[in-house]
Amino acid sequence: MTDRHSIRRRALCVIAALVLTPLTACTAQSAAGTAEAATGDDPPSVIAPGRPGEEARTLSPEEAEKAAEELRDEPVAADFAFMEMMAVHHAQALEMTALAERHAENERVRGLAGRISVAQEPEIAVMEAWLEEHADSPARPDDRQGHGGHDDHGTHDGHGDHGDHSDMPGMATPEQLAELEESRGEEFDRLFLDLMIAHHEGAVVMAADVLAQTGDMAVRELAAEIAAQQNAEIGRMRNLREDL
Repeated sequence: MTDRHSIRRRALCVIAALVLTPLTACTAQSAAGTAEAATGDDPPSVIAPGRPGEEARTLSPEEAEKAAEELRDEPVAADFAFMEMMAVHHAQALEMTALAERHAENERVRGLAGRISVAQEPEIAVMEAWLEEHADSPARPDDRQGHGGHDDHGTHDGHGDHGDHSDMPGMATPEQLAELEESRGEEFDRLFLDLMIAHHEGAVVMAADVLAQTGDMAVRELAAEIAAQQNAEIGRMRNLREDL
């Protein structure tokens, strides 16, 4: 019977292949081939594509395991930018869902808002914990204060950040938030869905951007989860919007 260490090693080889392979049209095929090889009795080698103009390298199982371990522990600047900005992005979503709890007329809109709140509240905690853990990383931008820039963004204490972050993808402007707060009934429901669809689309763009750059497995996993979850919610919101 295969022991636990061998299973872990094969899994890390697959992770390394997925992370080291560029996001190109052949990525899925290469990853699938690696995953298929991982089902055999012997730990597979991993093909690590070289940079433009360089040949690919073949990594031994030990080298692949080491590469996967290092990638988990070496965040890059893009990881910090994503975690900082997505915490602010999620905070605005929670601000909008709180308004939906008070002003939405449609029960499906209320239910949707509740699910968004339940999902994104703990994700903010994950982001803040990650930023705290990596506060001393040399990859952290020097222009941030505290742990991950919370002094700038103010995502603590109920996530009440009313600044203008409309330069982030999908973020509502202060004027749009004010209009949403003043709306009631069906008007509120329609505006909430319009803003939240755009908000989710922005989050998906941000997640895709960091997935192309990240050096940290925790960031990769969170970004992939956000992209998948919010893509699904976009479809549900569009259907609901057509029904109103």
